[in-house]
Amino acid sequence: MQQLGDANFENYIGATEGFSEMAYQMTSHVLTLGYAVMLAGLLYFVLTIKNVDKKFQMSNILSAVVMVSAFLLLYAQAGNWTDSFTFDASRGKYFLNPDGDLFNNGYRYLNWLIDVPMLLFQILFVVTLTKSKFSSIRNQFWFSGAMMIITGYIGQFYEVSDKPLFFIWGAVSTLFFFHILWLMKKVINEGKEGISPKGQKILSNIWVLFLVSWFLYPGAYLMPYLGGLDGFLYNESGVVGRQITYTVADVCSKVIYGILLGNLAMTLSTKKNIESVNG
Repeated sequence: MQQLGDANFENYIGATEGFSEMAYQMTSHVLTLGYAVMLAGLLYFVLTIKNVDKKFQMSNILSAVVMVSAFLLLYAQAGNWTDSFTFDASRGKYFLNPDGDLFNNGYRYLNWLIDVPMLLFQILFVVTLTKSKFSSIRNQFWFSGAMMIITGYIGQFYEVSDKPLFFIWGAVSTLFFFHILWLMKKVINEGKEGISPKGQKILSNIWVLFLVSWFLYPGAYLMPYLGGLDGFLYNESGVVGRQITYTVADVCSKVIYGILLGNLAMTLSTKKNIESVNG
């Protein structure tokens, strides 16, 4: 299968083992669910923007932009899956389509390159930083967010053809990932100061959601090799598992995260909380 070169492992599985009807359809349906949820999220953020004070509405606007970006690129990803594999009646499975494009998770990385900085900026338009400078945190979010995605994007091309490079680029991406976690924890801690217990609880929930959802991404990146270099998921189950993991992570880190930020903004939009924040 050398001719596949730097293709993602989904293509190698599709070229050798093929996908059962269940594996193929589950992956297709999960990808469809992903962009459908983003479209529903767009509607939600547009309809609720007037429920918050004007000073917090930029968070809703950024959520809406994230939804549009995610919808378009995940829609393209779903189409890419359909075009990349075709049913072989003689073998009763779906195999790599010799006349189609290779399947590529790069669509997700392009989406994240647009979305991650905006997702990180969002919280800065809702919380009040008590010690840090807005511009400093914003710039660090932008730099580490972009570098995390770019280095991960490069690494995913080598997941089959050059495993050392795959893990090296993944490790570099992880360094930026941990810097983002540190920054987010700092922002949340500062944001809790001077607001109501309800607002503090929402921020605590955002932190838990952020941790859980963002740690799903490196898990999906490493999916082919969970359990070792000859991992037990280097098969169709790993392909389905990766797309489910990415989709769950996207829904949680974009839609649910945006909803929680909206709830926080509504809580802070009450007269008492606005006076407290401004006070």
